[in-house]
Amino acid sequence: MLYDLLLLSRPRQWIKNLFIFFPLFFALQIYHPAVLLKAGLAFVVFCALASGLYIMNDYHDVDEDRLHPQKKLRPFAAGRISGNTALFSSAVLLISGLIAAWFLGVSMFCLALIYIALNVVYTIKLKHIPIIDIFIVAFGYVIRIFVGGAVTGIKIYPWIVIMTFLLALLLALGKRRDDVLILLNNGEKVKKSVDGYNLAYIDGCMMVTASITIVSYIMYTMSPEVITRYKTDHLYLTAVFVMIGIMRYLQVALVEQQSGVPTDIFLKDRFIQAAVAGWIITFGFLIY
Repeated sequence: MLYDLLLLSRPRQWIKNLFIFFPLFFALQIYHPAVLLKAGLAFVVFCALASGLYIMNDYHDVDEDRLHPQKKLRPFAAGRISGNTALFSSAVLLISGLIAAWFLGVSMFCLALIYIALNVVYTIKLKHIPIIDIFIVAFGYVIRIFVGGAVTGIKIYPWIVIMTFLLALLLALGKRRDDVLILLNNGEKVKKSVDGYNLAYIDGCMMVTASITIVSYIMYTMSPEVITRYKTDHLYLTAVFVMIGIMRYLQVALVEQQSGVPTDIFLKDRFIQAAVAGWIITFGFLIY
């Protein structure tokens, strides 16, 4: 049961909470122990909150999950965890996370409440509304950016918010594309919102979003404000890694048609891992 509870909490999804550290990286604070500790504690808190919400979502969507070729294997959908156990585990994680968030500051606590409220409304209603559903998913990533700024006192610049939102929106579109493929291939409607999408529409949106993301990043690296802040005009060189990473993700989604779980792609795809590592090393070298 303990192993099933761990699976139910989706530890692989915790990688999303690394966005909390982004403000530290861009503010040249990543090597300060005190600031890094605060961000680390916020990371742990959001892992607890996210897991509690994932369990609640699985409880609410159990019937839909049983129609999904992968999600039907989750502990709750497969019948290995009872409803009472799932709800109790979700409550413990959410309450513990909120208590810990309170000790990290009022701003952190408020952001945690907003994150929970947004996900509850998403689970109950908004996930069934096409377009709105993917935007809510993208907002979840942006909240993590503000959490990183709130617990460390680091100013959040508009560029990092825009880039995070665009990238998250691209990933959310990839997930919806996988849902459409399941409907086309198996005839199973795993989400109600899938009625508002088709492959042509999603592919078009993904191409537009990917293009805007790349252009926005290039504009960011060449903006006078950024050049002055980091004292280098060579950040545009890192754009090649962004382009490679995004084009590889599009290849996975459009050619290999395996975009259902973005975190699994990142954890398994060596090509994307190399692109991310190249970007971090090059960007870090230039600004640090």
